[in-house]
Amino acid sequence: MRGEEVCLVRTIKSSREIDSLFRESRRISTSLITALIKITPEGRGQDGRVAFIAGKRMGNAPTRNRAKRVMRETVRRAGGPWPGVDVVLISNARTGSAKPRSLDAAVASLVERAGINS
Repeated sequence: MRGEEVCLVRTIKSSREIDSLFRESRRISTSLITALIKITPEGRGQDGRVAFIAGKRMGNAPTRNRAKRVMRETVRRAGGPWPGVDVVLISNARTGSAKPRSLDAAVASLVERAGINS
């Protein structure tokens, strides 16, 4: 890892906050990923955060973990987390086996459609 800059993705871990995002956010979908997007509340600052969700319908634990790992890396490559925005990425059955380029294109499409500026 010498010479490489490590990019830490701040994640949303509180179930209360994730429930709030499900209720109050804008939903945008592609064939591989669904995103819930909400502007960060004023009092919390401008740090953007991301949550990764892979439901049990997707398969067993290793399959779900792979999908979350792949989404996490895709967000890093796409320049996330984005300032001033909380994002929840929800995988579907095709996410874990998708090619990295198609996932990059899906996240880029979500970011563009949401109007998020890096």
